[in-house]
Amino acid sequence: MASIAETGMPPVSESPAARLIDRWIYVYMAASFLVITLVGFIPDSIMKVAAVKAGARAPFPLVLHFHAVLMGSFLLLVLAQTTLAATGRVDVHRRLGRLAMILVPALVLVGFILIPTIYHSVWYPAQSAPQPARTALQQLVLRLDNIMLLQMRIGILFPLFIFLGLRARGKNDAFHKRMMILATALPLPAAIDRMEWLPTTLPANPLSTDLYLLLALSPLFIWDVVRTRTVNRAYLVWLGGYMVVSVAVYSAWGTDWWHATAPRLMGV
Repeated sequence: MASIAETGMPPVSESPAARLIDRWIYVYMAASFLVITLVGFIPDSIMKVAAVKAGARAPFPLVLHFHAVLMGSFLLLVLAQTTLAATGRVDVHRRLGRLAMILVPALVLVGFILIPTIYHSVWYPAQSAPQPARTALQQLVLRLDNIMLLQMRIGILFPLFIFLGLRARGKNDAFHKRMMILATALPLPAAIDRMEWLPTTLPANPLSTDLYLLLALSPLFIWDVVRTRTVNRAYLVWLGGYMVVSVAVYSAWGTDWWHATAPRLMGV
């Protein structure tokens, strides 16, 4: 590496700017996840609330409200945790982190209740609705079959990676803080896919969803590589798990076998 005399500036590892980014990059990531969620869900929610008021769709199921509150609480917790760490309030950070042990299992449980609730709300009307509404609903059921694959991927990987991140705290803080951010990003596709103004490969395949997720994570990864000249093990673990489950998602996506299996999994 070139010396200070050769470059005229301190190495990245010693520069005040680098230390500042090190401290706040995780806050930025947590805040960006919150912004993505709001941008994706607020316009969609406003439109659906208007449809409910107009009698054009059924009211939201109670479990959906629980899911929204829990997910919002978790995102705010991650933002609070990263801010506490950035400002040196580590003791408060550790105490507050215990909430994740409550929120994450609750999120997973409510998520697995929400999936069949939404599915049933479309599948049953699709069997009895008059034409052409029945055709539109049947097409929506086929789309829900595929969306279920993405939901199952989140349901498997989100708690797994949160567990790995929490297990590393106090023993491998570098792995811990990165894995918590990587795990938190996993549900973002639910918001990203609601941004209908973005170019997309859906419903043909979820490639665009995956690429947008990687784009959301890229600031932290790029900074890490620039900063350390290495790839932290957390990225390798995350990517390995993500790819293994994604092989199953892409293999099943849109197949006759999956469209026959998904309703059976949902009990219909």
